[in-house]
Amino acid sequence: MSSTRSAVSRYDGLGKEGRGHITTQSGALTDQFYGFATRFENEKGTNPEELIAAAHSSCFTMALAFALSRAGFSEGTLETKALVTLDKDEVGFVITRSDLTLNAEVPGITEDQFAELAAGAKATCPVSRLLNAEVTLTHRLA
Repeated sequence: MSSTRSAVSRYDGLGKEGRGHITTQSGALTDQFYGFATRFENEKGTNPEELIAAAHSSCFTMALAFALSRAGFSEGTLETKALVTLDKDEVGFVITRSDLTLNAEVPGITEDQFAELAAGAKATCPVSRLLNAEVTLTHRLA
């Protein structure tokens, strides 16, 4: 099974004065604004790191949900926050890490079983595998 998704980004103008817009195939984002100020100055809009955080948190959470289901669990709630860090090095800017924080409720699971399934989901989720950065996971089971 194969799946391909797309997004189109346009940048009008150059540098700090430029204004970017991104549209996704599904329409979830349509001409969503991004630019220097949304990336470095907290202006309203999005930025690549936020989009990667959204992709990573949703991908990991879905991977864990399916792993839990395969392990025989049928109820639960998972909520994952991803913090994606952009740093500057000698070459330029680089995404250096994605830190996942998971809060979960899964009735009947042991802490050890949960930790094993969460670690497996972190290692095998497609976005974790895509990132050329350190990927961490912190979780809390309620």
